[in-house]
Amino acid sequence: MSPSPSKPSDKSDSPAPRARPTWLRWIFLAFAWTAGLALAGAFGLALTIAVALAVAYPNLPDISDLADYRPKLPLRVYSSEGALLGEFGEERRNLTPIKEIPTVMKDAVLAIEDARFFQHGGVDYKGVVRAGLANLGRVKSQGASTITMQVARNVYLSSEKTFTRKIYEILLTFKLEHLLTKDQILEIYMNQIYLGNRAYGFAAASEAYFGKPLKSVSIAEAAMLAGLPKAPSAYNPISNPKRARSRQLYIIERMQENGFITAEEAVAAKKEQLKIRSGPDNTRVHAEYVAEMARQLIFTQYGNEAYTRGLNVYTTLNAAEQEAAYTSLRRGIMDYERRQQYRGPEKFVALPTSAQEVEDAIDDALANHPDNGDVLSAVVLEASARKIVAARANGDTLEITGDGLKPAQSGLSDKAPPNIKIRRGAVIRVVKTPKNAWEITQLPEVEGALVALDPRTGAIRALVGGFDFDKNKFNHAAQAWRQPGSSFKPFIYSAALEKGFTPATVINDAPLFFDAGTTGGQPWEPKNYDGKYDGPMSMRTGLAKSKNMISIRILQAVGPKTAQEWVSRFGFDAEKHPAYLTMALGAGSVTPLQMATAYSVFANGGYRVNPWLIAKVTDHKGRVISETTPPETSEQPRAIDARNAFIMNSLLQEVTRSGTAARAQATLKRPDLYGKTGTTNDSVDAWFAGYQPTVAAVTWIGYDTPRNLGSRETGGGLSLPVWISFMERALKGVPVMEAKVPPGVVNVGGEWFYEEYARNAGVANVGLDDRSAASPAGAAPHAPPPTEERNRILDLFRN
Repeated sequence: MSPSPSKPSDKSDSPAPRARPTWLRWIFLAFAWTAGLALAGAFGLALTIAVALAVAYPNLPDISDLADYRPKLPLRVYSSEGALLGEFGEERRNLTPIKEIPTVMKDAVLAIEDARFFQHGGVDYKGVVRAGLANLGRVKSQGASTITMQVARNVYLSSEKTFTRKIYEILLTFKLEHLLTKDQILEIYMNQIYLGNRAYGFAAASEAYFGKPLKSVSIAEAAMLAGLPKAPSAYNPISNPKRARSRQLYIIERMQENGFITAEEAVAAKKEQLKIRSGPDNTRVHAEYVAEMARQLIFTQYGNEAYTRGLNVYTTLNAAEQEAAYTSLRRGIMDYERRQQYRGPEKFVALPTSAQEVEDAIDDALANHPDNGDVLSAVVLEASARKIVAARANGDTLEITGDGLKPAQSGLSDKAPPNIKIRRGAVIRVVKTPKNAWEITQLPEVEGALVALDPRTGAIRALVGGFDFDKNKFNHAAQAWRQPGSSFKPFIYSAALEKGFTPATVINDAPLFFDAGTTGGQPWEPKNYDGKYDGPMSMRTGLAKSKNMISIRILQAVGPKTAQEWVSRFGFDAEKHPAYLTMALGAGSVTPLQMATAYSVFANGGYRVNPWLIAKVTDHKGRVISETTPPETSEQPRAIDARNAFIMNSLLQEVTRSGTAARAQATLKRPDLYGKTGTTNDSVDAWFAGYQPTVAAVTWIGYDTPRNLGSRETGGGLSLPVWISFMERALKGVPVMEAKVPPGVVNVGGEWFYEEYARNAGVANVGLDDRSAASPAGAAPHAPPPTEERNRILDLFRN
């Protein structure tokens, strides 16, 4: 039997599918698990952030006050014209509105700190990615902090680097972006950021590094300043000029890349030579003592808040006159110093032989002996009797020869002791002479003061309290109580006018002797300064020649107690002027400021004015907080009669015309100058007090620890030249003023008299008429003295 045909198979002839490899399944599972974990992690992170936001956001600081940004602003003191005199506070800062910040400065900052500032919402995500790629690629490191983030960090947060602080920084960033405009945020940043050298904000930094206002910066300067926020110390153009220059060039390139400047501007900016301030601000008005006085006055009123509120204090000072006072006093003191014995170098340093080591040694030595204004420091490299070669801190080498060596001849002698000898390594002082040559000198030990007032109001126009504020902060103008010497005599003469004396009264310039029984102590034999006695002379001549015997006899006639009461009218403290005959020679105690106030009484016709300094105080936005309006002169209390002031003017004018201060009118070529020289016993204090109707000024020179200035040193030789130099500037353009004759004063024979004495003027010239003598204490002014007093006074004059 044949086999049956087979049935077709149900299975396909195609190959069966292969099983998926195990490794692929593992990859798929790993990817799925990773994605799941990532999603779970992201969800967890989002949940954590949400919880953190919910917890942290309510605890964020209130930033609403930034809408009216008020940083710590220093106290600033200005002259009446607005020249900066000084600033006080931990931070140098000039609050500058965004509209007043120049575009070039904003562009420079944006180019390096946050080029997309106006496009992002506080966090620049593109910037974060770009910075990350740049940093991974090991190219120039780039930061991702936006300006808003920096504001949040600098204003509210600490500098610690923690995850919590970063969260707060981001949250604050969003909050700032929500509540403030971009311009407000940028304004805060530009004013708040620390830029080294105690400067906060770019306006202060511009002044600190370039000595110019922010509105005047160039592209190159703006780029230099914009490099400071990253590391104010590392990129400080003063201490690290090379690194600062490198960063400046990079910022200029960034400005060009971002389209802020053209290629041509970039090239020019890179070539620009910057003038970096490397020392003290020599352009500022030298008014350190005045600034300190203003600081004390404001601190008394506002306390510590005075240093943070941004108060602007406008003084009564005239900047030009202040500078004239400063230079005049320093010149006068240095002229005196040239006549003193050389005290030797300030220090000796060992100089190595290597040129580089020598430079380092000089730098180290002069760092501890900085320049003092125009009195410069240097280290001697070579020294001989004919030439000194010295090096300055800036690397300059100078030579001193000829007359420039004369002030230090004793230090160049072969026999000079070691501490005086000028040799290699000696630290010396030098100055430039008017002939542009170098002269060796030394820092003075003597001190001085100059103060000037407007006698019509009492406003202080200039005040210098010493040779140098950094060297000696004691304000000699307001704090030094010294004997006024002969400069006090006019107040005794003024008292005499009220007791019957006239300028024509004749008084005997003859020796006086007071025994112990008269003085109640030691015998006293006063002398004239020159030791000479000229016999009978008028009161006018006696004051012009500053005759001591004349003043003593006048005080004897007036009475010390009466005179003591009289001088208090001028603002003097009665207890500082004991009622003894020594008062006639200025043996009491006064300050230069007190003397200027007192002489103002003569200058303004007899009114007592009080000195004042602060004219106006404003806040940082210029809003007036307080303002002083001085009363008119006629509204001030009267100290002496107008007739008294007029005749005293006549007497004091004679002093500057033909007397001990004749140099004043001769030099300034004007007759409306009045004043009196003063030299105390043993030439310890040298004074000149004088005025013109628009300005009263007093100068004083002496040692802090009283000692002899020199046998030939006088007020006329020391202080008068300083006064003349100052008044030359103060009176520039001021017309000559002629005093108006007040009622009750007449002129007879070329001399001025009170009207009631005019009828006997001829007799008064010889000093024999009773009306030319003095009435007893307590008698009515101008009343003729009784017979017994007449005889006593005539005996006084004869003896």
